[in-house]
Parts: sequence; structure tokens; C-alpha cells
Amino acid sequence: MTEEIIIAGFGGQGVLSMGKILAYSGVMKGMEVSWFPSYGPEMRGGTANVTVILSDTRISSPILNVFDTAIILNQQSMDKFESSVKPGGVLLYDPNGITRHPERKDIEVYKVEANKLASEMGNTKIFNMIVLGGYLKVKPIVELEKVTEGLKKSLPERYHKLIPLNEEAIKKGLDSIEKV
Repeated sequence: MTEEIIIAGFGGQGVLSMGKILAYSGVMKGMEVSWFPSYGPEMRGGTANVTVILSDTRISSPILNVFDTAIILNQQSMDKFESSVKPGGVLLYDPNGITRHPERKDIEVYKVEANKLASEMGNTKIFNMIVLGGYLKVKPIVELEKVTEGLKKSLPERYHKLIPLNEEAIKKGLDSIEKV
């Protein structure tokens, strides 16, 4: 089993962090993992994406042109990566700021209103964990316990007090994802 994922959006949305946490979660599960970030010099506000591969066999290359799953967090990423999802694959997106919604009929499309939910929860920084929860509902490739372990590995110790809030956000995403 191999899952090839692209996560794309603006810098500052937690794109790279979400990929890193997912990758660490795979490591905690004993999987082969690749985490391949790509971002411009703009950092916050510029585009960013990360390719994550989780597999139970050796990964030959971290460079991909097509993906099993695309997690899209802005319109530029929708325009760039919607066509890169394999037929039968999954596209998951937050509709906030999306002006052209996914149009393909040969893939499964899901949405999670993570931006809205993060605002309702009082902390916009958990946006990415809500999205991650939605993804894990659609593709339960790693268990919540492994994600918690991944959070502990990827977050500096001074932020470990935020792990319960992140777990709550993941559960909110699990409960809030909708098939389009």
C-alpha cells in the first residue's frame, strides 16, 4: 500500500507542518516515508506545497507528477493541482477563497470548512489540523494515536501544551468533512 499526497496552499496556512506531522505519523506507524517541501522565498502569503508519500514498501523517488490525494487550500493550488490527481483519487479542499470549485468527475471530491471551524474554535492556527482530520476520515492511513506521536515529534517541546487543542481540531475535521 502506497499513498502519494500533495498538500498545497499559501505559506502560513500550515501546509508544510501538516505534511511533516503526517510524515512523522507514518514513521511512528513503521511506514516508509518521504516528505518533500516546496515553497517560494515569500514565505507567508506565497505559495507552498509539500509531497508526502507513505508506504509499506521502499519509496523509489520523492518526485511525483500525479497523486492519489490532493489537499488544496487556495485557488492557485486548485488551478495547478486538480489535474494532477489520479483518476479514482481524492481531492479535498477548504472552500474559503476558492472561486472555481473542482470540476473533475473521475475523482472523489470532499470539502471541509476548516477556516470557518478554526474561527469558531477561537484559534485560526489549528486550521491545518482540521483539514488533516478531514483527510484521515477519508483515508484513515494512520491512527489518531500515531498523529499525536507525530505532533510530539514535530512540535518543539514548548508547544506540547497545544497538543490537546490540535487533537480536538483533528476530531472536528473528522466530524465535519463532506462529500461534494
